[in-house]
Amino acid sequence: MDELNPSSGDSLSKMSLCGDGEEGDTGPHQTHRPESPMSSCVSMKSDRSMERPPAFSGDSTPCDQSVWTTGTHTAPSGHQNLITNDPTINRSRDTNPDVVLQRVLETHKSSMKRKVEHICEGIINPENQTLLKSIYTELYITEGQSEGVNKEHEVQQIEAAVRIRRQDTPINCNDIFKPSPGQEKHIRIVMTKGVAGIGKTVSVHKFILDWAEGAANQDVDFIFLLPFRGMNLVKDEGYSLHRLLLVFHPELQGLKDTQKYEGCKMIFIFDGLDESRIQLNFHIQEQKLCDVTQTSSVGVVITNLIQGNLLPSALIWITSRPAAANQIPAERISQVTEVRGFNDPQKEEFFRKKIRDETQANKIISHMKTSRSLYIMCHIPVFCWISATVLQEVLPHDDSKEIPRTLTEMFTHFLIIQTNMKNQKYDERSEMDRQKLLQSNKEDLLKLAKLAFNQLEKGNLLFYEEDLRECGIDVTAASVYSGMCTEIFKEESVFQQKKIYCFVHLTIQEFLAAFWVIYCYVSNNMEELETFLTRQKKVSLDDLLKAAIDKSLQSENGHLDLYLRFLLGISLESNQELLQGLLPQTESSSESLQRTSQYIKEKLINQNKPHNVVLTKLSGKKNISTERAMNLLLCLLEMKDSSLHEEIDVLVKSGKNLSPAHCSVLAYMILVSEDVLDEFDLKKYKTDDIGRERLMIAVRNCRTARLGGCNLTASSCKTVAAALQSPDSHLTDLDLSYNEILDSGVKHICVGLEFSCCKLENLRLQRCSLSAVSCSALSSALRSNSHLRLLDLSINNLQDSGVELLSTALRDQHCTLETLQLQCCSLSAGCCSALSSALRSNSSRLRLLDLSNNNLQNSGVELLSTALEDPHCKLETLQLWRCKLSAGCCSALSSALRSNSSCLRILDLSINNLQDSGVKLLSTALEDPHCKLETLLLRRCSLSAGCCSALSSALRSNSSRLRLLDLSYNNLQDSGVELLSTALEDPHCKLKDLLLYDCSFSALSCSALSSALRSNSSRLRLLDLSYNNLQDSGVKLLSTALEDPHCKLENLLLRRCSLSAVSCSALSSALRSNSSHLRLLDLSDNNLQDSGVELLSTALEDPHCKLEKLRTDRGEFVRRR
Repeated sequence: MDELNPSSGDSLSKMSLCGDGEEGDTGPHQTHRPESPMSSCVSMKSDRSMERPPAFSGDSTPCDQSVWTTGTHTAPSGHQNLITNDPTINRSRDTNPDVVLQRVLETHKSSMKRKVEHICEGIINPENQTLLKSIYTELYITEGQSEGVNKEHEVQQIEAAVRIRRQDTPINCNDIFKPSPGQEKHIRIVMTKGVAGIGKTVSVHKFILDWAEGAANQDVDFIFLLPFRGMNLVKDEGYSLHRLLLVFHPELQGLKDTQKYEGCKMIFIFDGLDESRIQLNFHIQEQKLCDVTQTSSVGVVITNLIQGNLLPSALIWITSRPAAANQIPAERISQVTEVRGFNDPQKEEFFRKKIRDETQANKIISHMKTSRSLYIMCHIPVFCWISATVLQEVLPHDDSKEIPRTLTEMFTHFLIIQTNMKNQKYDERSEMDRQKLLQSNKEDLLKLAKLAFNQLEKGNLLFYEEDLRECGIDVTAASVYSGMCTEIFKEESVFQQKKIYCFVHLTIQEFLAAFWVIYCYVSNNMEELETFLTRQKKVSLDDLLKAAIDKSLQSENGHLDLYLRFLLGISLESNQELLQGLLPQTESSSESLQRTSQYIKEKLINQNKPHNVVLTKLSGKKNISTERAMNLLLCLLEMKDSSLHEEIDVLVKSGKNLSPAHCSVLAYMILVSEDVLDEFDLKKYKTDDIGRERLMIAVRNCRTARLGGCNLTASSCKTVAAALQSPDSHLTDLDLSYNEILDSGVKHICVGLEFSCCKLENLRLQRCSLSAVSCSALSSALRSNSHLRLLDLSINNLQDSGVELLSTALRDQHCTLETLQLQCCSLSAGCCSALSSALRSNSSRLRLLDLSNNNLQNSGVELLSTALEDPHCKLETLQLWRCKLSAGCCSALSSALRSNSSCLRILDLSINNLQDSGVKLLSTALEDPHCKLETLLLRRCSLSAGCCSALSSALRSNSSRLRLLDLSYNNLQDSGVELLSTALEDPHCKLKDLLLYDCSFSALSCSALSSALRSNSSRLRLLDLSYNNLQDSGVKLLSTALEDPHCKLENLLLRRCSLSAVSCSALSSALRSNSSHLRLLDLSDNNLQDSGVELLSTALEDPHCKLEKLRTDRGEFVRRR
């Protein structure tokens, strides 16, 4: 689990499932910290929640509740994580420690261990307690934070489409005060941020537990845990620091000499800053405190401690949800860290640990993966727990109608299950009918729902006795409510008789608040909604829902997003039926929901239409943000309305132009789709540049993104980079070729590549107007833990300096690149030295290197050849076409190929002036048993028949492994082809593909080729004789070979060979032969006439004909089987 409640063994009377902020029994009280609802820390300062102005919560949950998944993490015994050279920290210790102090230290450590060593699921009782270290999984804590994280509803943050995140620097929990490698700064104050339920408090508890058990940070004497929730209740009283510590840590009573604090190393942990209602004033020095016995307000004591006036050597750790973290001035913080939630493997790991039955676990995991919106929300560990709880109960019944597929259905079932647990716990009755069950608890649930709505409007997630009384809840029986809704509502004794109440998670409060609105509507109790509606009487359901939609769209931070989804979801009759027993009757809502759906669709389409800027400003209207628009689509999913998807799909298939508005909606639809797109091809959508920009955000939910030639700019790359950084992104293949993204665009992409969650494997950036500057950023990205396997930078002005930068990356052990394409990059022999060095590196994994169309010359290839002979070189494909080479380079290449170390399988030397002498040198290598070459491309290399003798000899060698030989565009003539044909008949020849396109031979060659094809030894599968003057007589000879049972030819290409219908007659006969294996026949650019094509067509109908594709000037014929 990521974070369930740690709880002490001696405080088991109340239920609890709450993570961050749950401190167990902290001395004389028990606190279980829920998260604050506030997106602004100012509104959290009010003394009485009921007195605050109406404002819904901007955050996600009262309880930073997560669920730990596996394993145990312990540091080596005695491991010193906080060692520092700072003289204020490592002060000299008393060599003869006071016996009393020693006793206090030992008692304190034992007390802290008891508080944090257990974690509980569900109802707190001894049976549900688990040792924290037995299930703890090291949370992903990172240095820095996500940008933009402070402004969104916290669940919406998880689903956000576009966000730039800084590079992750993982930090072990026990190393929170340890400087990063290369840093020398002293870290005194750490701020750890994280959304609700993500695991902040459990990280704190594990830190304390490892210290208390002697596993880490043994140079620390005291660790003081001070939850803001508890301190809120004493904020108006006068306290010294020592007296405040006694409240939370009564074991310090024995420490009479407070001067002893000065000689001890200590850590203060302030948990839950977002819940603080204490005034922390760092701008005005209210009172300077320098002694732990000086009395002031709690806020002044805390600010003096943070400022270093009190105990300047003390270390301080503050945890907070992002929205409230700015209460502490940035200059006071030494280091900011962020706690992330579950990634996909951790989600699955949690379900398997929570659900012991492997078959059931597999079933639940499969179901969750079919719902993208639900699976994404499992990033929050508490939602994983809710989902597991529900599906464990629902799936065994095998009723597909009952299986939750939406957020509303999941929470509705959760409410029913927890209500049923109350009956089992208190009444000891067997499972009741759902309707009767809810009816029996109706009064209590409705009071909770009213409380949820009232306090959500006020922005509160922590409630006090007066709040409960306002909703008719008897505070003396609050524990019964806690028991009835075991995982829904919590009561905590904080100081003696002072109590705090909360819902376990904000999402539960939002669900109940939405239910209260529907209940009031169905019951005609509109007075309860007077703050929600401008008019209370004669309001239709769609009017109510439209008002809620409008109100949610006014929010800049999305604090009503989930509430709106629940509201629309509960409006469905199917969900109301699940809640029968609570609602007086179900509301026939189909027409109202249709009108509401239409209203949402109009909002989505109209908000993206071009507006008059002046009129828009005068009216005060704003376009809906990407996040709000996505939430409206998720609302449609909650309503099970797919009409918008169908309308857009019809529009796309029609081939009509898409407006920018349609593009926005289409992009949102792709993002929230349950299915991941295999390929997103931006060119497929007919729209303008603005429309394409809006479609860009969809790349996050596809595996392959084809964005080439779409007029994209450097700005577009920010969107792509955000997708690469997203933990739930599926993007593995990205093509941005032929866009002017410039070096600045590549820098954005590289930011994404460096993230550990980036899954990109293939990146194509052909002709993107890049320079060596891009290579610096790419080199850095490749040296990080990038997954990149293929990088194509062809047709960019990288020059030698750029390739030298890339070469440094190839030598790095973290670089996983296997394919590097650098065609036409203005390179010279100067870059080959760096590349050769990289290829010889033991770390290099490069398998394919394309340096074609660069001025490497012989000297450059000679440098590369030395690398090919190195045992560390793993290169299998080397492409060097049009590199201004001559026969001079062939000697070095031949030597490399003969080396036992060479791994080269494919060599392309086309369009170089090698001449016959160069090929003769290469032929000697082909005969060597160490040569592993299987493909040799020698197109347009100024060759004649003179080289064919050497090649023929090589092909006949037992050592030759050559499978493909391309000699196209060379003047081989008939004599050369005849020499090659003799090799094809040799049993040692392994050649399967022979390409002789435009080699100046005639029908005379066909006799030798025909003989070779009929040979039992021939293995030829592909023969390309295009652009040679074969005429009908030559094709007749070839046709006889096709009919021979020994002929294995499958592909025959005869483009522009001066053929007529006469050839078709012979070929038709061959195709109808039972012996022919031909699958593809290309006769394009020949004068076959209608009669010839008809002859071939009839052959296609013959049952013996195996031909699958026939190409003529009339087009391509594909045979249907």
